[in-house]
Amino acid sequence: MRKIESQMCKAIQNQKSWQSGNTAVFTQQDGLSTVYLHGNKIAEIGDDYMTIFDGGWQTNTTKSRLNALCTEFCIAGEGVFQKNYDWFISKFDTTTNQLTNILFTNGFVFS
Repeated sequence: MRKIESQMCKAIQNQKSWQSGNTAVFTQQDGLSTVYLHGNKIAEIGDDYMTIFDGGWQTNTTKSRLNALCTEFCIAGEGVFQKNYDWFISKFDTTTNQLTNILFTNGFVFS
């Protein structure tokens, strides 16, 4: 994990607003943290969920930030990956107790 991503995750854990370079975290009093990359919203993190977005740009940097958040706040193995130019989400399926892959959609919620 990159240093900036580590700082981003620490700010969310500490419920503090933070900004460095192209990445910013804004935390509200109710504990909801919103992550921005180049001014575009890429994630919302609450007490028991995380909603992800591509911010309009499916770049390696966006994917890296989302995966850093998934590593910190999701079940092991959950995240975002790319195959043949398409983005996918790897999520834990509680009915099969396995990771499954679905096409990336903005507003996907990890809970």
